[in-house]
Amino acid sequence: MRGRTRLRRKRGALVSNVNMAVNLGGLPMKNPVTTASGTFAAGMEYADFVNVSALGAVTTKGVSLHGWAGNASPRIAETPSGMLNSIGLQNPGVEHLKTVELPWLRDQGATVIVNVSGHSAQEYASVIEALEDGPVDAYEINVSCPNVDAGGMTIGTDPSSVEAVVSRCRQATKRPLIVKLTPNVTSVVDIARAAEAAGADAISLINTLLGMAVDAKTRRPKLARVVGGLSGPAVKPVALRMVWECYRGVSLPILGMGGIATGEDAVEFMLCGATAVAVGTANFFDPASTARVIEGIERYCREQGVDDVNELRGALKA
Repeated sequence: MRGRTRLRRKRGALVSNVNMAVNLGGLPMKNPVTTASGTFAAGMEYADFVNVSALGAVTTKGVSLHGWAGNASPRIAETPSGMLNSIGLQNPGVEHLKTVELPWLRDQGATVIVNVSGHSAQEYASVIEALEDGPVDAYEINVSCPNVDAGGMTIGTDPSSVEAVVSRCRQATKRPLIVKLTPNVTSVVDIARAAEAAGADAISLINTLLGMAVDAKTRRPKLARVVGGLSGPAVKPVALRMVWECYRGVSLPILGMGGIATGEDAVEFMLCGATAVAVGTANFFDPASTARVIEGIERYCREQGVDDVNELRGALKA
């Protein structure tokens, strides 16, 4: 369990120089903002709007060993205060990432977190092993994939499956391992503890919540697979609660996400215990949202007299 951090404020003149650097489980970040996997590709498509080297990190779209075709269309549906997606982790595979996207990110001077997907512990590890000679700064392990060795059960809903995957990934690399947790569980803290026991350096949460949308006129679901992942502002209250629970329940640094669109949104996650944050769905309606969130965090710190962004972590008065 963590102790409470008191938010220190300076009286008098506002602080003009704010330290925005954070360390996420051994990953140095120039500021606490990265991108949520699957919402930013690898950054190339956003280069006209955002200087990727100015971000705390770029988190790539999930990559699998040989590539996945993804789900049938329609696979995106707009919902009140959010969106549903059922993309199915479509990706061209690890070799494409290594030959096309990682060299581009390296040339931009970006800090890189690669999101790793797989259907078994060995498959996750094989992706990491294939990337070990590349310009990767950390791995985010997406445990929301179905486990073929367990009859298709989502890996991230079972502590023993999470522990097996993270343990195998830990053997494959010395680079920071961030485990991305699913919110579709009874106790997210139990899953976080399993990741911690297996050697994770940090956790990220939340992934999308299961939901569905219906077209009353056609009497059909709006997604081909009926059910999809809900993201956007609608999930923010759930995400904040889970970050707060995990901050109190484990000692791992937290990458918080879920409905972040402004600097104040990001600050709320940090007050609940997040070391860093990820911007996801906001990238679709504002391609420069990551830069605006960074500016918003710094503005908040200046206005509040906070000279180090790390002072915000866990400073919730609750």
